[in-house]
Amino acid sequence: MVSNTARKIIRCKAAVAWEAGKPLVIEEVEVAPPQANEVRIKILFTSLCHTDVYFWEAKGQTPVFPRILGHEAGGIVESVGEGVTDLKPGDHVLPVFTGECKECQHCKSEESNMCDLLRINTDRGVMIGDGKSRFSIKGKPIYHFVGTSTFSEYTVVHVGQVAKINPAAPLEKVCVLSCGISTGLGATLNVAKPTKGSSVAIFGLGAVGLAAAEGARLAGASRIIGVDLNSKRFTEAKKFGVTEFVNPKDYDKPVQEVIAELTNGGVDRSVECTGSLGAMISAFECVHDGWGVAVLVGVPNKDDAFKTHPINLLNEKTLKGTFFGNYKPRSDLPSVVEMYMNKELELEKFITHEVPFSEINKAFEYMLTGESLRCIIRMPA
Repeated sequence: MVSNTARKIIRCKAAVAWEAGKPLVIEEVEVAPPQANEVRIKILFTSLCHTDVYFWEAKGQTPVFPRILGHEAGGIVESVGEGVTDLKPGDHVLPVFTGECKECQHCKSEESNMCDLLRINTDRGVMIGDGKSRFSIKGKPIYHFVGTSTFSEYTVVHVGQVAKINPAAPLEKVCVLSCGISTGLGATLNVAKPTKGSSVAIFGLGAVGLAAAEGARLAGASRIIGVDLNSKRFTEAKKFGVTEFVNPKDYDKPVQEVIAELTNGGVDRSVECTGSLGAMISAFECVHDGWGVAVLVGVPNKDDAFKTHPINLLNEKTLKGTFFGNYKPRSDLPSVVEMYMNKELELEKFITHEVPFSEINKAFEYMLTGESLRCIIRMPA
């Protein structure tokens, strides 16, 4: 698996997004050697996340093209650059869209995972070290995506964005922990922190919301109420521990009032995973006074403004936000992988499709039609 090419350019296949909304094109690219504090990784499996689709469509975002997308993946370290001491060729790893430099005030804090140096930057298409791309086609640079660019047989990633994991873990399963699943899971387990026997409302039953429900199941919640505008999602949600389903369209009153009536005053915890401003407000207002905690996960539109009456806070409801489930990538992801290895966390439920790399555009079709939670893309052997 590991080539002896540490100081050489590697030529390999990558799926390049040349322009917004157009099918990706499999191209031969040149991947430069890793520079200081960088790691070159052979990607074996990658997954399609809605964030990839969002930036591929470039609706309301800064268009950065040509670009190699992809940020949920598993692979093997091929070579390391100068200064990399905790990774070596042959290590099994998960590249992550955010990082952990281990030196800034956020990384040194037990309460934060928002690294000053390596926090997600969707507009930056180059490496942070020298401001250059490691990808090129016939001398023309191809831009990176969130520091990972996993839709390539080989990629170069800052060492702070690489989590070393148990080599026995199946990469075709644990690759999905690089983003959405960990985000939802951690939002519940690390931030909402429901207790055994408690009630939890999950707003949005896509992959992130179902991961949040999985976290509530693992925590021992007795009632997990799924809230979604698509009633067809309830059947699938039962596999993740959801016990009840509420579709706001079925009622002529705010959904927070419906939930309060169902739960004798409100749920103990709620997790919002849609990015909808209305859902965020409902998620906060549906928790019980005195002890209720609401956690916001979804990313809102840039012009949104959250509005609720201050009495909700004075009545001791708590509102929190989270980024990547409050997991520090290098320190915490290995233990999430071990949850899967110990059969506590069931990842197979999230994987609905698998396609070979040559058919990567099918993964986009599955996502766009709502057929897919996670589609695994199998790289060439």
